Amino acid sequence: MFVLFPFSGMEYHDPKRKSNFVGKILMAAALTAVCIIMLKQSPTFGTPSQFSRHEEGVTHVLVTGGAGYIGSHAALRLLKESYRVTIVDNLSRGNIGAVKVLQELFPEPGRLQFIYADLGDAKAVNKIFSENAFDAVIHFAAVAYVGESTLDPLKYYHNITSNTLVVLEAMAAHGVNTLIYSSTCATYGEPEKMPITEETPQASKLDFMLSYFLNFLFEANKLEDRPLSTCFQAKKMAEDIILDFSKNSDMAVMILRYFNVIGSDPEGRLGEAPRPELREHGRISGACFDAARGIMPGLKVKGTDYNTHDGTCIRDYIDVTDLVDAHVKALQKAQPSKVGIYNVGTGKGRSVKEFVEACKKATGVDIKVDYLPRRPGDYAEVFSDPTKIRRELNWTAQHTDLEESLKTAWRWQKAHRDGYGAS
Repeated sequence: MFVLFPFSGMEYHDPKRKSNFVGKILMAAALTAVCIIMLKQSPTFGTPSQFSRHEEGVTHVLVTGGAGYIGSHAALRLLKESYRVTIVDNLSRGNIGAVKVLQELFPEPGRLQFIYADLGDAKAVNKIFSENAFDAVIHFAAVAYVGESTLDPLKYYHNITSNTLVVLEAMAAHGVNTLIYSSTCATYGEPEKMPITEETPQASKLDFMLSYFLNFLFEANKLEDRPLSTCFQAKKMAEDIILDFSKNSDMAVMILRYFNVIGSDPEGRLGEAPRPELREHGRISGACFDAARGIMPGLKVKGTDYNTHDGTCIRDYIDVTDLVDAHVKALQKAQPSKVGIYNVGTGKGRSVKEFVEACKKATGVDIKVDYLPRRPGDYAEVFSDPTKIRRELNWTAQHTDLEESLKTAWRWQKAHRDGYGAS
């Protein structure tokens, strides 16, 4: 301690202070030594995390976007099949509630970890790869709303195309040699004939350039729908990057192009919970459920004069349970230095009118429907030919009853009226 003498301008040093100070240092040193000895005697001291080392018989899969609708269902399926799962998500579209459900279902050490990170941050992504021993990546993470992509195209190019490049570079740098890429059938643009096979030409750069010009005109005139959205262009560019890289790599690559996703976990553990501000950009099933719950006054169906059996557009609706099954089969069948490209669909198209009627039956609500003029750029029908994926991956859609898939999703919606916020 210091004792001050007033007016003298001098300090008096207490000799007891030095001995007290030295004693504290010795005590701290002794406690530190004891702690170190105890830590070293602990069986887990110096043992790396189970996620940071490869383990025989265990496949560690990084699921990007694993807090989202499809990604969380895929993580659930992987965990059920004893994969080790790391979810990376920035929660801009995903739900931490979905991650919590998975953590409660699989609390055992070394089964599941969640890392909050943005794939646009290359430094953070490389750190994740350096600290974890991944065997494969299933890349779901992407913003995916057609209308929004046209309003904010740069966001979509960054989020889809650029982020895919970051992931690919990190995989190459850290020796992760299996990639399952979640893509879309919309990269085919407007096909000349149906059904769509893997040999159907994808939209050309000229198509996308023309689309960009038309999108500009549509936006300038405040029209709602555009021929080919930025979202799909960004996906096509990401595919091109992956395919170019694979030409001189031993990486195993699977690209899955899928159709309109519906449904939810049959056991009611997970569902789709889009952010309220994005409802207007969401899926038709979400719009139907919002109308059934009174969140929206009704449905707007655009176009009743197409060359189809009832005049409305025909689309291929794939249940999310079947979709994640296709991803798992792709993971199991992936081979080094090989690229597999597959369309994931039921092979059967259903019209918008049929979808609305199925939704009415599933919800038990007589949803109000307004039929409006067709929107420019929409084409009459889109559905897949699943022959290749059935032949090569032994995959076939099992949940093909439209009404049943919608009933499953509706049960979750009714039980979770605030999404994952409340049950």
